[in-house]
Amino acid sequence: MRINDCNIYELSNAFLRQDDIVLLEKKDYLANPKRNGYRSLHLIIQIPIYLHSEKKMMKVEVQFRTISMDWWASLEHKIRYKKDVEVPLHIAKELRECAEEAALLDYRMENIQKNLGTYLKPDTQTPEQR
Repeated sequence: MRINDCNIYELSNAFLRQDDIVLLEKKDYLANPKRNGYRSLHLIIQIPIYLHSEKKMMKVEVQFRTISMDWWASLEHKIRYKKDVEVPLHIAKELRECAEEAALLDYRMENIQKNLGTYLKPDTQTPEQR
């Protein structure tokens, strides 16, 4: 598990601790990335929405991912979901490699942020760096 994955799990756990959210299903593509390289944490939840005269529980999907994961997923989605375009094997391979590189970049950036805390004055550190 990479550092950024831990942060996504921490964030999702904090989200699920809200007393009005009910977890229905979890799809963990961080622990088990898809064959194409896709990484994300999907939570299917029930959450209340408040209408004029009633409260309704609605089923929604929340996806937790880093900026680089989102950037990769947006491009991959544009390519894969064009109905009349067949993705060449070399493009699919390159997308998979980009997913790996994006995960490595997330890991490296998180390490830089974490290690930077030792060089900053205490009043300029973020809570994560303290």
